[in-house]
Amino acid sequence: MHPTHDDRVVAGLADGIGGPLGTRAGPGGWWTPMRVVLLLTAVCFALGMVQKAPCFADSWNDGEARYTAMCYSDLPYLYTERGFAEQAWPYDDDPAVRERYEVMEYPVATSYLVYGVAVLTHLVAGPDDLAERADRPVDDLAAPEVIDREVRWFVAVNALVLALLTLGAAAFLVRVNPGRPWDAVAFAVSPALALTGLVNWDLLAVVLVAGALWAFARDRPVLTGVLVGVGVAAKLYPLFLLGGVLVVLLRRRAWSDLAGCGLAALLAWLALNVPAALSSRDAWERFWSFNADRGPDLGSLWLVWDQATGSSTSADTVNQVSLVFFALWCVGVLVVGLRAPSEPRLAQLAFLVVAGFLLVNKVYSPQYVLWLLPLAVLARPRWRDLLIWQAGEVLYFACVWWYLAGILEAGSGGDSPFYWIAILVRVACQLWLVAVVTRDVLRPAHDPVVRPAPVEVRTA
Repeated sequence: MHPTHDDRVVAGLADGIGGPLGTRAGPGGWWTPMRVVLLLTAVCFALGMVQKAPCFADSWNDGEARYTAMCYSDLPYLYTERGFAEQAWPYDDDPAVRERYEVMEYPVATSYLVYGVAVLTHLVAGPDDLAERADRPVDDLAAPEVIDREVRWFVAVNALVLALLTLGAAAFLVRVNPGRPWDAVAFAVSPALALTGLVNWDLLAVVLVAGALWAFARDRPVLTGVLVGVGVAAKLYPLFLLGGVLVVLLRRRAWSDLAGCGLAALLAWLALNVPAALSSRDAWERFWSFNADRGPDLGSLWLVWDQATGSSTSADTVNQVSLVFFALWCVGVLVVGLRAPSEPRLAQLAFLVVAGFLLVNKVYSPQYVLWLLPLAVLARPRWRDLLIWQAGEVLYFACVWWYLAGILEAGSGGDSPFYWIAILVRVACQLWLVAVVTRDVLRPAHDPVVRPAPVEVRTA
């Protein structure tokens, strides 16, 4: 169904360009939905690159401008701080390397990607003799103009790679539901995508999640498992898609599909993690220990609680309480999914699980909105609800940088109540979308997506 007939917001906007699609309208010719979505995605990502231009111009050296201009990115800082300026292997256990550089605190697939981009950067703009840098202090690897040039190239190569990953995610989303390819436009023109796509490397996991949604829609559980497993090797959250898979396959009683998906996910995860663990067990464990030892951090309700009450909640307490809340949330999603009158869609269930994880997590970075984006646009393809949700995300995106710049501090100093409000508004907007998706699952008549024919129940 065309969005000008299916969505009131889109239909209203269409009035300015001639109204909804007519019954006599012919095919779009060369401009298929796929090509339109890819073009819009490319334009949106390019706008995101432009938004980072103030920081790119000075190689992210202006510590104030990166916040006031809201162009902060993790990408440039890790080039020198994690040894990529010397092409240091992230899982090198050489004591000399570990003395010079901190261990990469990311999952292995992300570390592999960043290392590969660093190699490409050196092919384009790197030094002739890397060995010479090993004899110099880390703070003086090369002349500032040389390092700044490499940093800009490193960010530019990353941007190109992430743009390709984003286009891949958009292509997968177009094909998840062949009858509704235009749902992917909400991903392609998302303000959250433009603002946060270059903050970190989360788009690697996003494309794998989008691919898993596509594979599951094509009834390919093993491929779904492989993509989820690789996704978990990039970020932890793709693991939660298996919760949605579990509910759907339990309803179908597709035991062999469930086993195949889970086993494929495990083997794919092991295939990427074992080489890193064998290279350096300590470096491989860094991601897990870093997250376990981390206390309440930016964007989380835990941070609001600590700052508003003057508390200092320990990492252990946050870990334990968050785990209990998240476990209860997952049980709730399981019950909702099993009691639904008809089979819920994977995107709906996965969105609910990932949203619950983020709501109780100890850190909720601005780019984590990307975790929900492909799930949300398929779970609730209604522009009104997606815009309400993303309005909260855009508000938070601005406020987190202004908070770090000290702009949001109260007149009396110290506390930043407006930052707390931004966090609460973000959570409220997310809960709105959670509530609407939950209603759609329990009352399928509200679900905009035309449901497929009932799947024949299979027995073991």
